[in-house]
Amino acid sequence: MIRSLIEISIKNRFLVLIATLLITFAGFQAMKNTPLDAIPDLSDVQVIVFTDFEGQAPQVVEDQVTYPLTTAMLSVPNTKVVRGYSFFGFSMVYVIFEDGTDMYWARTRVLEYLNYAADRLPASVSPKLGPDATGVGWVYEYALVEKTGQHDLAELRSIQDWYLRYPLQTVEGVSEVASIGGYVKQYQIELNPDALLAYNIPLSKIKHAIHSQAC
Repeated sequence: MIRSLIEISIKNRFLVLIATLLITFAGFQAMKNTPLDAIPDLSDVQVIVFTDFEGQAPQVVEDQVTYPLTTAMLSVPNTKVVRGYSFFGFSMVYVIFEDGTDMYWARTRVLEYLNYAADRLPASVSPKLGPDATGVGWVYEYALVEKTGQHDLAELRSIQDWYLRYPLQTVEGVSEVASIGGYVKQYQIELNPDALLAYNIPLSKIKHAIHSQAC
């Protein structure tokens, strides 16, 4: 068989040359267009549900947020594992799917079941999906360093969140810009119970005034 193949190749040198050129070109195109990862993404197909519940203890977050969301996510199709974590002031629920599940299909299904579970959560709670990215997609890290002494940690965090974060998110291929460290600027109101009692002002009126100003 090999002898006959060699004889045919010798008799059809032009066709062999054309086939060689085509195979070489196809190999070059495949090498040029094949995506390569320095660290292959072997992680599971997962969707993260993040919920902010400010000022609440982990046990309260567990009872009022994490548990209702975890039980609701168990019904999502193709779900393999659901893990819930409760921390001080926020909750994280990991919904892990079977291998081969399309990421965008999984995010759509989680979002649908998240809408169903909204009635079981406190009124002030608004869960949201995490970014469409995994840990191996963390490609760059930078730090804002103050050497002049003109800005404190709260101002540096504000610069990061309001001036650097949004332009970086417009870069092609960037899924999320996560801010870590510094002090997030907060406004706190301390009430004097004696003054409220003296002026006969209920807490609901204070809450309504703050809400109207914030809106």
